[in-house]
Amino acid sequence: MPYYICRLISEDGRLLFRSVLAASPDECRKLYESEGFCVLSVAHDWKKAQVRLFGKKVRDKDFILFNQELMALIRSGYPILKSIETIAVRVKNIHLKEILLKVESDIRSGKSLSEAFLPYEDMFSKVYTASLMAGEKSANLAGTIGRYIQYAKIISQTKSKIRSALIYPTLLMVFSFILVGVLINFILPRFATFFQDFQAEMPAITTTLISFAVAVRRNILLILLFLAALFLAFLRLRKNEKAQVAFDKFKLRIPYGRTLWRESGISLFSRTLGLLLEAGISLLSAIGIACRAVPNKFLVWSMRGVPDSIKNGQSLTETLAGTGVFPGLALDMVRIGEASANLQGMLAEVADFYDERIRARIDTLVSLIEPIVIIFMGLIVAGMLLSVYLPIFNIIRVAR
Repeated sequence: MPYYICRLISEDGRLLFRSVLAASPDECRKLYESEGFCVLSVAHDWKKAQVRLFGKKVRDKDFILFNQELMALIRSGYPILKSIETIAVRVKNIHLKEILLKVESDIRSGKSLSEAFLPYEDMFSKVYTASLMAGEKSANLAGTIGRYIQYAKIISQTKSKIRSALIYPTLLMVFSFILVGVLINFILPRFATFFQDFQAEMPAITTTLISFAVAVRRNILLILLFLAALFLAFLRLRKNEKAQVAFDKFKLRIPYGRTLWRESGISLFSRTLGLLLEAGISLLSAIGIACRAVPNKFLVWSMRGVPDSIKNGQSLTETLAGTGVFPGLALDMVRIGEASANLQGMLAEVADFYDERIRARIDTLVSLIEPIVIIFMGLIVAGMLLSVYLPIFNIIRVAR
């Protein structure tokens, strides 16, 4: 949906310019004519045009802020349609603004709020649309949105902490590869010519590195094409469900990472199921959404039979135990929640417990990665220096 720049004349005769996001020029004309303006011209506002290479993206904090404003307006007595209109005017994220304008149009045509957001559940998750539906059925939409906001904040904070913890080791790895690339492509080939002129005897480490540098420089185009082909193949495999399941299964075999991915999946499942149950959705309806909320596709595949088992009369504890995903501690806490009729409370406890474990494991992992990366970079630099200086020492010895 593009921006349009409109030339208007107000009722008092002033010439105005307004930029508005709309589906078509006719929609712009109708909008301003309904407000009493005389529309002179409508044209694309190219200054606000955005190039979208990787699709549309709505940041977590922008969506949380939208829901906070929506909850406040609904609690103050505003109708839903008027609330969406008021928020859409102030939203700065162009992708979220487009979605809100489409949602506003759907509500005008008679749809409910949950039905209007249904086409975007892949972007905002099925949890959100299910929460809206539960709030509409229970006539407590503001309270349901408030619970979703708390849920979204915790998920966003966990993601943010994981990303921030991995930034430093990732930067170290990137700079180490850049250093290796500079040495191989620019430094070593020049020293190779220098050594050949002096006919110096070169050690094995020098000849190996120089041969590698020469081979990389000669085949740089083929290497870049190969990397591009790998990247394209990776993008295609990401869309293949079987490939995603196989890759996520492989991730669960990595010694330290499998615990992190498994426990993060258990935490997200428990928090999602607890939120939906608290919103008033039945266990049978909520369990399928909670299973699909897990990011690891292999864990989702392992839990594919959970809804059917619940439908056949099994307890939640027995069903989860049959998946082989949940550890004994989580199953015991779920069993206690079922026995005490406080399942959503115990699910929140399970999620909090595993979130704390994940944070502790990430801190430990980062503290281990940093010295390993530094040692790795030191060994690379030492190897490069030895490959350069050992032949120089041979030249000096021969000259004497």
